[in-house]
Amino acid sequence: MKEAMLWESLPDGKIRCRLCAHECVLAPGKKGICYVRENIDGKLVTHTYGKLIAAHVDPIEKKPLFHFQPGSLSYSIATPGCNFTCKHCQNASISQMPRDLGIVEGEFASPESIVKNAQSHDCKSISYTYTEPTIFFEYAYETAVIAHERGLKNIFVTNGFMTSQAIEKLSGVLDGANIDLKAYSDDFYRKICGGRLEPVKQAIITMYKKGIWVEVTTLVIPGYNDDPRELEAIADFIVSVDPEIPWHISAFYPTYHLTDAPPTSAKTLTRAREIGLTRGVKFVYTGNIPGDEGENTYCPNCGKLLIHRVGFTIFENFLENGMCPACHTHLKGRWQ
Repeated sequence: MKEAMLWESLPDGKIRCRLCAHECVLAPGKKGICYVRENIDGKLVTHTYGKLIAAHVDPIEKKPLFHFQPGSLSYSIATPGCNFTCKHCQNASISQMPRDLGIVEGEFASPESIVKNAQSHDCKSISYTYTEPTIFFEYAYETAVIAHERGLKNIFVTNGFMTSQAIEKLSGVLDGANIDLKAYSDDFYRKICGGRLEPVKQAIITMYKKGIWVEVTTLVIPGYNDDPRELEAIADFIVSVDPEIPWHISAFYPTYHLTDAPPTSAKTLTRAREIGLTRGVKFVYTGNIPGDEGENTYCPNCGKLLIHRVGFTIFENFLENGMCPACHTHLKGRWQ
């Protein structure tokens, strides 16, 4: 156990967690919605510090990040736990472990050792992913500080359900984020995820304004969030922040507690991509359907193929210092 960051004392020994947008108020001996932060004797402690449950070397495209050091490797880590209860979680065995099993497993690994492992595998970044990095904030933050000192970038793959205080703390050490915008319906967030829409929108806006590179992902679930009007609303929101924010629309496969919906068809993803492009999003990518043209990056000005991808592999990259070689349009991203 380690004392947590971002909390405040309240009367009668209670505390308020200021880390995620739930902002749980905890009496002594009580845990938050995440099940990994607990009030012990009037102090907030975290049970995830150093509890490494997953560590892999991934292509950066798997996060997915398509405009951030394309073709590079990212050392990807996680601890158990999440502040959401998504019925369709693909990593439920570790993200929901504290809630479903009442345990927080993992082998101890220091922040220093994580950075050394990343460097030994020629990774250009460390990604805090697989579960929700917000709930292992202290572990991620201390690792990120060391990583920056060693010249590595830091990436959150996150549901975005965090406070402005958490984002402020990350500012300066977090370089990029892929944020799930799971739907544009508060009802969906409450019933399917155990969260709310507005804090996620605000996290996207705040991270963008802080200079953190942002890409957005929406898992398209038939019958749940695939209505064209809802997809239009997501696209309009992205455009309102910056039309050059890449939007990843991915195919759903039945899993965990959400098995009544069929897998997302290629036709549905193609339609969603067309909606995004029509509404003004300049880069809309399809995911979980390898070989689809929606995996490629095209110049938004002249239409030239700039990056040819299949799955997580780049076969051709024609960008020149982030510019289209044909019309010299500069594409936003972190290309180096």
